[in-house]
Amino acid sequence: MPAPTVQVSQPSIPTPVAHPPGDRHPGRARGEPWALAAVLFAAYSVVSVGRYRHMTTLSWDLGIFEQVVRAYAQLRAPVADLKGPGFDILGDHFSPVTALLAPLYRLFPSPVTLLVAQAALFALSAVPVTRAATRLLDPRRGLALGLAYGLSWGLQRAVDFDFHEICFAVPLIAFSLEALLARRPRAALGWALPLVLVKEDLGLTLAAIALVVAWRARGSSPRTVRYALGVAVFGVAATVLVLTVVIPSFNTSGGYDYWTKVSDAGSPFDGAGTKLRTLAWLLIPTSGLLALRSPLLLVALPTLGWRFLSGDEHYWGTDWHYSAVLMPVVFLALADALPAVRRSTRAWLRSYAAHLPAAVAAAALALTPSLPLAQLTEAEVYRRPAAVSDVEGLLARIPDGATVEANIGPISRLTSRCRVFWLGDTRGVVPEYIALENIDGRYRDPVGYARTLHPLAEYAVAGTAAGYVVLERRTATAGVDGGTTTAGA
Repeated sequence: MPAPTVQVSQPSIPTPVAHPPGDRHPGRARGEPWALAAVLFAAYSVVSVGRYRHMTTLSWDLGIFEQVVRAYAQLRAPVADLKGPGFDILGDHFSPVTALLAPLYRLFPSPVTLLVAQAALFALSAVPVTRAATRLLDPRRGLALGLAYGLSWGLQRAVDFDFHEICFAVPLIAFSLEALLARRPRAALGWALPLVLVKEDLGLTLAAIALVVAWRARGSSPRTVRYALGVAVFGVAATVLVLTVVIPSFNTSGGYDYWTKVSDAGSPFDGAGTKLRTLAWLLIPTSGLLALRSPLLLVALPTLGWRFLSGDEHYWGTDWHYSAVLMPVVFLALADALPAVRRSTRAWLRSYAAHLPAAVAAAALALTPSLPLAQLTEAEVYRRPAAVSDVEGLLARIPDGATVEANIGPISRLTSRCRVFWLGDTRGVVPEYIALENIDGRYRDPVGYARTLHPLAEYAVAGTAAGYVVLERRTATAGVDGGTTTAGA
């Protein structure tokens, strides 16, 4: 807990002065957060779209989400055939918020639309973080914290790893906590309520935010406390309802597929080293441990809880997008803790707090050469390799509307115009084409491999380019509907 405020006759560090709207720095308080967000948007877009342009997508997620958004744009159920033919994505994760991208996707039907939208949402979250820090500290330190936030490893990892629905949660959490710190509890709860539409576990994050609102209002507004506790109950109830009723009703198995990741978990101490390193990364370079002095850090517990209790070790570390929702929590917890710490009776602690915003900004800059934004200094990220053009020319031979079975490489080049299935998971559908990324030579006999996938069909190589292979179905084959189709005739 922060040290009590006392009068110090001649403090070595000046007492911070909050700068509310209308203070002597109004222009800077309004303009600098948006300018920072614009720079971050450009940087995030270059990295994210650059990975797409180089065909170095890391997973199938971008293709899955494009299938979902494309379905919404066409006013259809959000089916993601990559998860299985006809699979409704609401039976996997409950993320109806992605429908908000449908109008934009209808205008610009491309996976790049999703990547740019994600970059914009992540960049937008820097605005409330910077504004809150400026209000609690001063413009210079507020901008330093905003910069450190924008360069934080959690956001950089998320920008670099395809598209995910959590890009909506990050600004919602940031705006919610900004309002909480500005003593606007109703606004804080209002910003947090849509989290239940982003992903099924975020109802618990909503509950955590509501509990912090109730704690802050406990001595001043009983009505706010009651209202916040009601929202907390709603968040928990929404999570339970979605996990036990909504998702199972859309899932063909009638359950929630991710329960096994918890039920298969061993001891909570499994992977303790990895988990401790994640906590160290979460708290030390981002806040110098001072975030621990703010109750806002409690908002991080639901996400850390399900990740660390899971039996899937991929959730434990700092890779991918899982830590992005924690970044606004940690940085705003630091901004919340600093004013009280800078009034401490201990001179060393006051000095530490006064210099910490600059220190975390310096740490973020120092770490960036080992993180995705380092690509901004490399000329290669701004060029499209000739091999990519060759591969795109090869994939362009597949006609619009065709059924295609593919692995990771070709997916995001096809989901905007074809019906795409995951390699080896067509569940009886015999696709017209098979598209393979075979740069490492894994498929030494592509035609023979196609025969193992679909014994009743005959495929022939339609073309190759830069390690990619496209196979076309040549013979009449009984389809899943009992009819007969012919390809390549």
